[in-house]
Amino acid sequence: MTAEIGAEDLGIDVTRGEAELFKWFVASFLFGKRIQRDIAAEAYRVLVERNRLDTPHKLRDCGQRRLVQLLGQARYVRYDESTAARLLKLGDKLLTEYDGRLGRLRELGETHDGVEKRLLAFEGVGPKTVEIFLREAARGWF
Repeated sequence: MTAEIGAEDLGIDVTRGEAELFKWFVASFLFGKRIQRDIAAEAYRVLVERNRLDTPHKLRDCGQRRLVQLLGQARYVRYDESTAARLLKLGDKLLTEYDGRLGRLRELGETHDGVEKRLLAFEGVGPKTVEIFLREAARGWF
């Protein structure tokens, strides 16, 4: 079995605040799917590093067609349409329900279980994504 990829492997420091936490949430979302780790990492790099989709606003406003193109550049093609749609919804939900801040999600969730429940309410976020995300985020949250 391959080693888990962590935030540091992608140059993300989740202890540095909201912007870094959002990047890790996007990465966790991509890694949470049944897709090769290297492809998920490249999708993260294409979306966040190269195309600066590094805020909920930018992600939501990107548009599905553009997201599908970017995921294709990274060879993240198995779920490109559904992943693009869910990424748009992820950005929108974070903006409309949590003022665009994962920290707000944490505040409202209060406990580890409460935060897990709120994360699972995002379309396309399952237990694996939550596990990956909280493995790093929990260092500063709980």
